[in-house]
Amino acid sequence: MIKKNDFVEIEFSARVKEGEIFDTTLKEEAEKLGIKKEDVKPLVVCVGQGMLVSGLDKALEGKDVGKKYTIGLKPEEAFGERDARMVKTIPLRVFLDKEINPHPGLVLALDNMLAKVIAVSGGRVITDFNNPLSGKNVVYEIKVLREVTDENEKINALQDFFFGMRLKFEIKDKKVIFKAEKQFHPVLNHFKGSFEEILKLGVSAEEVKKEDKQENPEEKPAAEAKS
Repeated sequence: MIKKNDFVEIEFSARVKEGEIFDTTLKEEAEKLGIKKEDVKPLVVCVGQGMLVSGLDKALEGKDVGKKYTIGLKPEEAFGERDARMVKTIPLRVFLDKEINPHPGLVLALDNMLAKVIAVSGGRVITDFNNPLSGKNVVYEIKVLREVTDENEKINALQDFFFGMRLKFEIKDKKVIFKAEKQFHPVLNHFKGSFEEILKLGVSAEEVKKEDKQENPEEKPAAEAKS
């Protein structure tokens, strides 16, 4: 039975209730979404540590390895309720100054957030900063493939989630020693507490020069999206 802080490997498909799939780790479903098969694989997560939407994270506790489950989530358990305050009117010139020609349906990044253009009129652009899935009931079809016990695999799963990349490291004297350029040390220090709390291991960084850097054989260049 799965408990909080256990690491598990899962596969899933997620859909809006009575709607279409919007996320998946299954290759056959990914193709339907226009995602390449090689870009999807099962996900390793630490249960109860916010690596999944809150309702799914909580629902994994008490489940059994090897079984399939259908988990329905209300908006507050998934991507939140819609917030009218997140619908904003922005002067058209703000877009034109950035050489953007806004039109209804356009999705773009503004202020480090995704926003969807709802309407354009009279020199104003009505823009919705709500998550497209906010206010929706969603359903996850999920299977717990296995419990993960290997420390290296756990560390890499946390690197994927927190860093969006993988640094070379070694485990020595109950401590994880990351090999990183000095400029990356502040990031390591920021997440040090989370790593130590989850892994029950100390964390430190060892400086390497850029020209001496050796890539982790499993290094990933980009973060996987949070389900």
